[in-house]
Amino acid sequence: MRTASGGRLDTTRMGALLLCLALGWYFWESPLLAPLKLLVVMMHESGHALATLFMGGQVDRVHVALDESGACLSRLPPGYFRPIAVYSAGYVGSAAVGAGLLLATFRFRLRRAVLGAACVWLAVMGLLYAGDLFTLLFCGVMALLLGLAARYLRDGAVDALNLFLAAFTALYALFDLRDDLWRDGARNLSDAALLAQVTHVPALVWAVLWTALGVGLLALAVHASLQGPRRAAAVRVAARRA
Repeated sequence: MRTASGGRLDTTRMGALLLCLALGWYFWESPLLAPLKLLVVMMHESGHALATLFMGGQVDRVHVALDESGACLSRLPPGYFRPIAVYSAGYVGSAAVGAGLLLATFRFRLRRAVLGAACVWLAVMGLLYAGDLFTLLFCGVMALLLGLAARYLRDGAVDALNLFLAAFTALYALFDLRDDLWRDGARNLSDAALLAQVTHVPALVWAVLWTALGVGLLALAVHASLQGPRRAAAVRVAARRA
């Protein structure tokens, strides 16, 4: 199948992505998906933490909770743009991770490297920044499970797990934007409201900007992930007779 731009669309990848999205949507309320939801919450808080470090600040502790809430407590040097970067790195950061997972899984087929990187990331966050016992246990257990999966699962099972993780992360990032930024009561308690207090730019404006960036990143990643491999152009060489 060809896209409007003339590129080839990989229908197998598209079918796998749609299936994973459908499964995530259908079983959204299942307790079995609770660890994956908390995983995306940790991605959100890790975005805040990473931005804090880039801005020259200090991360004190990170929390995740069973109700899917999270917090990153940090300290920043004075400056107008530093809090903008840190507050924006949550929603946009989780969408960027979702986009990166889609590309790593569908486009580059990194397989065990995806699970290995996730294992290292969770171990680092737990050991350095976990602010309570639950967060530490969650990071430790998830890091162990992903590490074991990377080591012992067959290639086909690794591919299936990566596909579902990538699709679910992208789906949760979109739901996170919708639930936190486009419901008036929730938006008043979100990062957008906190940033509005600092910048005096209304929370709704930040919601629009973050949603546009998040959806745009995911859309670009999906488009790139579903492109089939390019066929090498046939090159004809005219033989010259001596």
